[in-house]
Amino acid sequence: MNLKLTTVALTALSAGALLAYGLNQANAPRSGPIEAQSTGKALVGGPFSLTDHTGKRVTDRDFRGRYMLVYFGYTFCPDICPASLQVISAALDQLGPAADQVTPVFITMDPERDTPEKLAAYIKSFHPRLVGLTGSPAELASALKAYRVYAKKVPDEKDPASYTMDHSSVVYLMGPDGDLVTFAADSTNVGALVAQLRKALADKR
Repeated sequence: MNLKLTTVALTALSAGALLAYGLNQANAPRSGPIEAQSTGKALVGGPFSLTDHTGKRVTDRDFRGRYMLVYFGYTFCPDICPASLQVISAALDQLGPAADQVTPVFITMDPERDTPEKLAAYIKSFHPRLVGLTGSPAELASALKAYRVYAKKVPDEKDPASYTMDHSSVVYLMGPDGDLVTFAADSTNVGALVAQLRKALADKR
């Protein structure tokens, strides 16, 4: 390849990389890096008012003083959600006594189907301390926005009455003050999540 062709190829690669970066930034709730303010505080998390799997109304302030391991999904999810909840459950089990500082929280993005009763039955398959949260469409839309979560209903072409949810898949560790401590993608494994949790808990001592 001559110099001119090499230069053209490198320019094209650079342009492609910049375009990919720009798309990731624009689509940050789904797959891009979490945005931070100049103070270094991540723009993730915030107030919410929802209903837990027992039918009790709860807010974000009910979790203050404890860490929250938060995951957004839905009970009809065929693969990613149950796999991620299994990783969370196994990581908490491996963490040992330190896991008592962490409350795992599953927030649905499907208020039409995920009632408190449905959540209560679903979370029994995972960790015994897992809290399921649901709410009205408006309440859940506010929580999704606060956590920069992408979620979109996808109708089933063969059955218009049925649908799935296209969504981002991120595990958020929120601190006792309600601020983001760290996060992990759905591709993380149990060992990696345990390491993240141990480091975060040790750093906060």
